[in-house]
Amino acid sequence: MKKSLLALTLLAALPFAASAADGISYNYVEGGYMATDTDAGDADGWAINGSGAIAPNFHVFGGYSGQKTDDFTVGGVRFDGVDVDQMRLGIGYNHEISPRADLVTRVAYERFEDEFDDSLNGYSVEAGVRGALTRNLEGYALAGYEDGSDYDGDFYGRVGAQVKFNPMWGISGDVKFADGDTQYFIGPRITF
Repeated sequence: MKKSLLALTLLAALPFAASAADGISYNYVEGGYMATDTDAGDADGWAINGSGAIAPNFHVFGGYSGQKTDDFTVGGVRFDGVDVDQMRLGIGYNHEISPRADLVTRVAYERFEDEFDDSLNGYSVEAGVRGALTRNLEGYALAGYEDGSDYDGDFYGRVGAQVKFNPMWGISGDVKFADGDTQYFIGPRITF
């Protein structure tokens, strides 16, 4: 019974997977190492991200990271690093512009929270191109803007790639560049 239900679920998802350009899937989960370099200091830790197709040209995506800042000194007093969590949840639209590339636009809710329960809420919008460069290499380039009620808005760029070992497994990397802030991610990805 469980195998029949799994088979039916996979068959139902096939039309959504076929809506993207060849070699590109919006159904994946990845986890790995994340680091942030800022003018105010650095942090590193872990992150998990995912995406799922919900209609022929729409997908939902999200991510969660837990990082710890470097130790810092204020007024000659040394303090331990601070735990900072970041959450992102959004919806995206993908439109095939060639057999191997999609135009992608996304909007997301963003939340930052530290170990003292201080939080910042905001949003981001981004647009760009995602494509299968070869059978085993996929890449993307996005331009975006993020803003919130508790922090100033800023434009950013995001580039990333995935090296595929087979249709299911790969290694994914992502770099986000903003004014005085750079985030890095690398880790394994499972595509389904």
